[in-house]
Amino acid sequence: MSPARRRDPAARAAELRRVIEHHNHRYYVLDDPEIGDDAYDALLDELRALEGEHPELRTPDSPTQRVGGRPLEKFEHVHHLQPMLSLGNARGEEELRAWVERMRNHLAREGISEAEFDYVCEPKIDGLAISLVYRDGRLERGATRGDGEIGEDVTQNLRTIRAIPLTLDDAPKLVEVRGEVYMPLAGFTELNERRAAAGERTFMNPRNAAAGAIRQLDPAIAADRPLSVWCYGVGATEGISFQRHWEALEWLREHRLPVNPGVRLAGNVDEVMAICLDWQERRDALDYEIDGVVVKVNDHELQRRLGVVGREPRAAVAWKFPPTTAVTKLKQVAWNVGRTGHLVPFAALEPVVVGGVTVKLATLHNEEDLARKDVRDGDDVIVLRAGDVIPQVISPAPDAVGRRGRSKPPAPPERCPSCGTPTIKPEGSVWTICPNRAGCPGQQWQQLKHFVSKGAMDIEGLGEERVSQLMNEGLIRNAADIYELDAERLMALDGFAEISARNLVAAIEASKDVPFFRVLYALGIESVGYVNARNLAQRFRSIDALMAASPEEVAQTPGIGPVVADIVAEALRDEAMVELVGRLRAAGLNFEQEGPPPGEGPLAGRTFVLTGSLPTLTREEATQRILSAGGRVTSSVSRNTDYVVAGDSPGSKLEKAERLGIEVVDEAGLLALLA
Repeated sequence: MSPARRRDPAARAAELRRVIEHHNHRYYVLDDPEIGDDAYDALLDELRALEGEHPELRTPDSPTQRVGGRPLEKFEHVHHLQPMLSLGNARGEEELRAWVERMRNHLAREGISEAEFDYVCEPKIDGLAISLVYRDGRLERGATRGDGEIGEDVTQNLRTIRAIPLTLDDAPKLVEVRGEVYMPLAGFTELNERRAAAGERTFMNPRNAAAGAIRQLDPAIAADRPLSVWCYGVGATEGISFQRHWEALEWLREHRLPVNPGVRLAGNVDEVMAICLDWQERRDALDYEIDGVVVKVNDHELQRRLGVVGREPRAAVAWKFPPTTAVTKLKQVAWNVGRTGHLVPFAALEPVVVGGVTVKLATLHNEEDLARKDVRDGDDVIVLRAGDVIPQVISPAPDAVGRRGRSKPPAPPERCPSCGTPTIKPEGSVWTICPNRAGCPGQQWQQLKHFVSKGAMDIEGLGEERVSQLMNEGLIRNAADIYELDAERLMALDGFAEISARNLVAAIEASKDVPFFRVLYALGIESVGYVNARNLAQRFRSIDALMAASPEEVAQTPGIGPVVADIVAEALRDEAMVELVGRLRAAGLNFEQEGPPPGEGPLAGRTFVLTGSLPTLTREEATQRILSAGGRVTSSVSRNTDYVVAGDSPGSKLEKAERLGIEVVDEAGLLALLA
């Protein structure tokens, strides 16, 4: 045994952990190693041996434990301490200046005239957004962005990324770090070469490879992928605060968190534009992919005053590079049928790489768009892929229009491509329609896919492929058939074992607890999205009342105009819909809104804003309870707000409520009001 271990094994282990993390930072973050691989391995081996002799010294944040977890059965969902918002886009100088002008106008309405900004400009990494929660200096949780409110707990996989420190020195009680996981291009190339040599499928692009690695249930697989991270901001905090975004970035750097060295300050819009154009010119020389530049107002107080519109902060914008295009041959204009019977054109293409992805199919939107673009079978066409947007054909290539022998302009088929029913085109419509609503397999598949999706019935384990399999086996034709499935019938199918069959049946049974407005949304009525479904459920309270309502009565619902009201009333009078609702009701689905109607109940006439994470209620559960008690829920605090319900890490909404003198309650206070 070495003298160091004889003196104090605990002190030596602590020293080794500190030294190894120091060298991880030098190598993986600064790209400036101080020692060679052999010396680094010797340090790690010594720590492993020491922890083997003294298991009580093995800590969760030890460098030896970066790949220490067992494979998971599934990822748990977690609520972000603060929402991870999306960004609005600006393409070019005109839109960038318009963004600044909108901010000035908004602040002027807040009483701040002639506001002056300085900006932080950061490369927009083409990766996977994550949140890292450090509590008392230790990495407690890492999660994906998800929908911005709820993500997946991928802590085990993020711990394998050596650029992410497992501990922070001199850290506050809580700090939430926001970042982007990416795969360096050199590592991506090497990974694909290894996979090709082993006869495995190669990855299409670094972003998909990185996202796929983080969503592996086995952390050992994630550890084998060459991943890194750039940190770009701070979310929820306790025990520390920052007046400016630049200060937060400096703090991250000082605490060994990787911040892109190209992040720059700009004093005005002209400087911002110069920085954006500089990044655009040198993007191809980088060892990672970027698709734009994120521009943020530096001052946190101005950020707070600017607030959020929808799910986008006013104080930040993504300056997007010109979208990527390519030219290829349009083999054929083909047609799909949607869940409401609309025939949708799409382009079958000669495969072409656009923005790092091989594109074989592209959207053509609708018949009017198809006619306007004048693309035809056999044409060379320009294909656009902007970020994660579905690729689209934007026009014929310049030499295609005048070419002799072009094929005839494409027209919608006279018969449905799915069921063969003669198609119709209602007067004034841009859509040709398959009228076989009840018997068209294409429409049935689209309807079922929507019915089981998140936001609707959210039946876990019943995705697109399972829906197709069950349809092909003749087990389901419409949504009501799902509730007649049993484990024995499922176990007879390929891909099902006893556990997976019983899990699916349990998930189907659990979906019966979904509230009425989501059942209404799941029915897939044209123009009835999530918000319209909630408003209709709030107004009519039951499916019976809604089905008996006239178009004029439906049109009195907030957000519903005369045209949509006619569509809703007609859809609910359809015989197939009446039969479907009857079967779903018999199966036990919820077709009545809980609680009193609007204007009645203990919270009638009161407006609530929710902020932060509540101890036991999710945001949706709290919202539903307030609505069921006759209250109203909005997303922003104003003088018309009666209560702000604040949980952990409430953010600026709590500050505004206190400034306006609005009553603030916690979850217990909300439950007392509901009682």
